[in-house]
Amino acid sequence: MVRPTQLLHAQREPAPTRPAATVLLLRDGPQGVEVLMTRRSMTASFAPGAYVFPGGGIDAADAAAHAHAARRPGQSDLHLTQAIAAIRESFEELGVLLARHADGRNAGAGDISALDRKAPFAAQCQALGLTLAADRVYVMAHWVTDRDLPRRFDVPFLVARMPEGQEPVADEAEQFEPVWVRPADALQRHEAGQFFIIFPTIRTLERLQHHESVDAVLAACASEQPLWTSCPRAGLLRGKEARYMEHEMPYGELALVCPDGQILHHLDWHTDQPVPLLKNVQRLTAPNPGVMTGPGTNSYLVGDPDSGYIAIDPGPADSAHLERLWRAAGGDIRFIVCTHSHPDHSPGARPLQALCPGNPPVLGLPSAPTARAASQFTPDQVLSNQERVSVAGRGLEHTLMVIHTPGHAANHLCLVLLEDGLLFSGDHVLNGSTTVIDPPDGNMSDYLDSLDTLAAACDTHGIEFILPAHGHVLRMARQAIEGLKAHRLKRESKVMAAMRAMPGASMDDWVALAYGDVPPRMWPVAQRSLLAHVQRIQGLQGNPE
Repeated sequence: MVRPTQLLHAQREPAPTRPAATVLLLRDGPQGVEVLMTRRSMTASFAPGAYVFPGGGIDAADAAAHAHAARRPGQSDLHLTQAIAAIRESFEELGVLLARHADGRNAGAGDISALDRKAPFAAQCQALGLTLAADRVYVMAHWVTDRDLPRRFDVPFLVARMPEGQEPVADEAEQFEPVWVRPADALQRHEAGQFFIIFPTIRTLERLQHHESVDAVLAACASEQPLWTSCPRAGLLRGKEARYMEHEMPYGELALVCPDGQILHHLDWHTDQPVPLLKNVQRLTAPNPGVMTGPGTNSYLVGDPDSGYIAIDPGPADSAHLERLWRAAGGDIRFIVCTHSHPDHSPGARPLQALCPGNPPVLGLPSAPTARAASQFTPDQVLSNQERVSVAGRGLEHTLMVIHTPGHAANHLCLVLLEDGLLFSGDHVLNGSTTVIDPPDGNMSDYLDSLDTLAAACDTHGIEFILPAHGHVLRMARQAIEGLKAHRLKRESKVMAAMRAMPGASMDDWVALAYGDVPPRMWPVAQRSLLAHVQRIQGLQGNPE
């Protein structure tokens, strides 16, 4: 766990969440699924003027109304309460009544006109002999309002089919202008500035637009579990707020830098200045963006002005980048560590060393005989597995522990910042892509074994975040590593299938089958990892050919 003393910003407690429920009322239109949306009052305390799905807070009466609601097998008490709240809110706001008579007839216009939107809802339905159709309301998603907002809700997004014969009529107090809209059209109108919707609504519509019918939506939501759960985070991108869900690349970095959700961290990639991630960790990205490097190679500085700094992966021999790295450390670099010898990671080590008056040693593992000519590397000191490299000052220590992780390169290593539970992963784990395994220096079996080693280290050392050599910080380190291994094994099964389907075929033939989901322009790069998979498969089968 990151030491609180190393956080960049004073922390504040996010506002507590309130339980609520929202329902997407759906119908099949001429061009596909349509959803009922309505505009919130301009004076509303939350999302004023936004187009939303009907819904609101859950109250005690909703939980007390279970006896008056139909319930399907497997529907939990919580989901039943949420469904009742959504039914009540859709009636109070839009006059839509999800209920039926004892003989199975849906509630009709006469029932709706007999109810008072401002009077206790469940009791009125009971008096009319109506049962709430909670069994026809399904959970689609679970949203928790972003930590930065002053009003926060813990809210399921539910789905239900719009009752036939009913028409929405807004209450003209909280909701206005009910409209049926295709999800794709709502998103397009929002982009054009004509239909204001907030982040959870946008993301929900993005998922909804891929379903062809209401039946398909309800079938997808039949498991009683949300299709996704999210509490978004926001940062600054090109000077504006930008929000992200857990699976999106910037999310982990925002969780590290601003765990309480304050919108303070800039996500733009630039090479002219260091980006503070913690008080004792800075990132400076080299100006070498590309297909293989993403936004560029991340160099890191670990330490503080009192302890001096450890530089990780100085990158290519770019004099301007190395000078910026040196200046960011105030000239006080005590060690230079290279995670491996590839030309976008280690060539800057010697020029950076020459800038430093103390002549800090270059640490790492020497390149193996299998390394390509551009990846030759000889450190001043060879690091041993589990060896520790540390700097300290004024009673504060920053310790990096070495983990040998061959696979991407024979001399690859990762580093754990022990005091703060951070993993500097080099190219072994990246954000947004999988690393290339390029034989003979790369080895797929070694790579997978090293992933297991890193997963175990997450448990042993409480590692929560991964700081890769390319891309933003990743969160939930162990899950990210396990997901990466699962992806590799899934790809390997595709390679095996291609080999069986076309025995004796060329790599060009196999890559088209095994990497059919990858753009063809990337196939030449993919062929390197394909070869690594083939070699591993043949080795497992005892076939050296």
